[in-house]
Amino acid sequence: VSEQPAAEEVPSAEEVTPAADTAENPPVDPWSDPRLPWEGRPRKVDIACWAAIVLSGLYYLAILPWRASLIGTHPVVSVLLNGSAEAIVSAAAFARVGHGTVAVVLLAAIPGLMKFTLVYWWAGRLWGEKIVQLFAGHSERQRKRGLRFVAWVNRRGRLIIWPAVVVAPFLPIPQAIVYAIAGWTGMSWVTFLVLDLIGTLSWAGMLAGLGYALGHPAVSVAQTISRYGLWFTIAIVVFVILAQVR
Repeated sequence: VSEQPAAEEVPSAEEVTPAADTAENPPVDPWSDPRLPWEGRPRKVDIACWAAIVLSGLYYLAILPWRASLIGTHPVVSVLLNGSAEAIVSAAAFARVGHGTVAVVLLAAIPGLMKFTLVYWWAGRLWGEKIVQLFAGHSERQRKRGLRFVAWVNRRGRLIIWPAVVVAPFLPIPQAIVYAIAGWTGMSWVTFLVLDLIGTLSWAGMLAGLGYALGHPAVSVAQTISRYGLWFTIAIVVFVILAQVR
């Protein structure tokens, strides 16, 4: 009598499930996050640039409590630390009444406005269009404006970014988007800094001219703002939160 072949053992459902799950749901790469501008595992240069961007945001948050109080007491210091429009106008108005000079205001505005711009250029050089989209933020309006600007640059050609860097402070989009596009399109850092300096002095010169023309009335307003600095700071914080929510 011939022997019957042994029946093959059929794996149980429990034994099949893990392999099936692995095929259907491959392991998730922890670095594949759409909120990050790089693909895959970051390089050291990616981490360094990302850390610089984060530190720039923390810096502005750290000086926020003094933004209003310094306008009417030490406006040039405010220009140096923050480079805000109201600080430049106030400092020039103080120069009009004999406290400082417009030249000092303009010199303070250079580091005040340019201290992080090269970081944004560097981010554009490293990550291209993806960081431009991240710089547009969560605001749908800002995101659409940023994407329209990118499309406009693509239609006009890369040379259009040269004048765009100069007029970036005057544009109704985040300046970081313009600076990132400059890096993305291959502009050298030397050219970028020269164009950025021209734009910075143009913007600061316009604001300083306004403050100098206003003179004493602008000084009075700045001193009032400093007197109620805490309330103005709270108002600024609320405005920033609402802008992010929108």
